[in-house]
Amino acid sequence: MPNMNYPESDWKLFRSKISDWQEAYMEKLCKEYIDILSADGSSADRFWAVEERIKGDRKKVGVRAEIRRSQMFYNIVSLIREGAISLEDLDGFSEELKQAAEASMNW
Repeated sequence: MPNMNYPESDWKLFRSKISDWQEAYMEKLCKEYIDILSADGSSADRFWAVEERIKGDRKKVGVRAEIRRSQMFYNIVSLIREGAISLEDLDGFSEELKQAAEASMNW
């Protein structure tokens, strides 16, 4: 279990980055939806495929996150696992947080 008492600077940096991370992730999702809608197959199949994707994607941290300091680390781990960010996106965060995030990839 990682330490949840990360420096104030991590919290401030997280708050400054989360909206850009989410915006970029949602742009990626929109492109994936376009690919689904542009694929061969019936209109109904494509529509329902996108509807199912959106239904699942809207629950992801990359789309909708609970922005609370107590959730910051778990949000970061979720963003990495969802493909919204990578470990490289954690440049500027404390070494402790970066190491804990990297270790959490093995959970």
